[in-house]
Amino acid sequence: MEIADSVLDLIGETPMVRLRQVTKGIACPVVAKVELTNPGGSTKDRPALTMIEAAERDGLLQPGGTIIEPTSGNTGVGLAIVAAQRGYNCIFVVTDKVAPEKIDLLRAYGAEVVICPVAVPPEDPSSYYSTAERLVEETPNSFRPNQYANPANPRSHFETTGPEIWRQTDGRITHFVAGAGTGGTLSGVGRYLKSQNPDVQIVAADPEGSVYSGGSGRPYLVEGVGEDFWPTTYDPALVDRVIAISDQDSFLTARRVSREEGLLIGGSCGTAVAAALRLAEELTADDLVVVLLPDSGRGYLSRVFNDEWMAGYGFLTAEGPTVADVLGAKDADVPRLVYLQPEDSVRHAVDLMHEHDVSQLPVAKGDMPLAAAEVMGSIDELRIMELAFGDTTVLDRSVEEVMSPKMPTIGIGQPVELAVQLLDMAPALLVLDGGRPRTVVARADLLSFLSIDSAPATGARS
Repeated sequence: MEIADSVLDLIGETPMVRLRQVTKGIACPVVAKVELTNPGGSTKDRPALTMIEAAERDGLLQPGGTIIEPTSGNTGVGLAIVAAQRGYNCIFVVTDKVAPEKIDLLRAYGAEVVICPVAVPPEDPSSYYSTAERLVEETPNSFRPNQYANPANPRSHFETTGPEIWRQTDGRITHFVAGAGTGGTLSGVGRYLKSQNPDVQIVAADPEGSVYSGGSGRPYLVEGVGEDFWPTTYDPALVDRVIAISDQDSFLTARRVSREEGLLIGGSCGTAVAAALRLAEELTADDLVVVLLPDSGRGYLSRVFNDEWMAGYGFLTAEGPTVADVLGAKDADVPRLVYLQPEDSVRHAVDLMHEHDVSQLPVAKGDMPLAAAEVMGSIDELRIMELAFGDTTVLDRSVEEVMSPKMPTIGIGQPVELAVQLLDMAPALLVLDGGRPRTVVARADLLSFLSIDSAPATGARS
């Protein structure tokens, strides 16, 4: 009978499918390795099983032990599936950018989930790396697989994913594209494919801002791909090229593939497909690009496939007058975004407001271009005046000590009508464009726009 002994026997042997709709006009064929058919819904089932089997073999994981791992969700699900079969407990550490349905999924498997801020460096005690290490120290009989340094991670792809791709393409593959996360997929598959044909090109698809494409690793919105440090599971010698993809291109590509190909894929899949399409445009009909789709879009329904969320971050544009039109009516000399660092003094905040003739400023940690997660709060004239009236020494304190909560945000493509509603409750809004803070729009900006828009025909905008 064709019946598997356990769910673990269903890992691997995933199908491949040609992408026909999104590649129209491109000579080079692009084929997707569909990893969402693994029992946990992602490619991370492969290293999860291999890492746990290695730990059992080496005596690092004892019966009844607890598996602790920082994860964007998918590795956690894979580990939870193995844990369910082998009788282990699980604690997973995630960042606050992980979609809520992913967190609910981990809990559905019986795991404990700890949520940490994303906008902190890896060495920060509150980062999800540091938190995982602390939990390992505090939890008896625990084991951290450490997918970022565990050689079993790339080995799982060398032993399974790579051979499957070579066999399924009959050795015709010329280019392999996958997201650069832990580096396990790229390194494992890359090593196998190059052992069969050294001319096969290995291409990393990376979020803009991640270290693989030359960034600092500062926050970006796409989940499960990119890094803010160099994992030892990533072998740069195997990677021939890195293609940086923006959050916007990642999300819009994921939506396009889902609607045109009938493949519901996640944001990191969008990153990989966007890179594969960019690559394929340079190639010929004699080439063959294989792109690995790591997971399903079911874990992103509240974000990538939620029009309100997408619009709120400036990824979608509504019909009619939008915030972009309001900004277009502003003085062209106004800087894109004036903001304060948390360590700046309140006195500097006052000077900056006077210099730019504004009454409120956002407070953010980092250099431009900022990520939305790096915005910490705001400060305004009224708040400073109230504090300074009783104690003028407040002017020499840091902005972080006295700042107010963050300004409400609005997407650059959202309707002016929504801006009017939000500005009824707040004096200013932080405008997000492509997921990143771009500028501040205040009540005066909106009034100015509305007055121009409603002017007589002789003075009206074209």
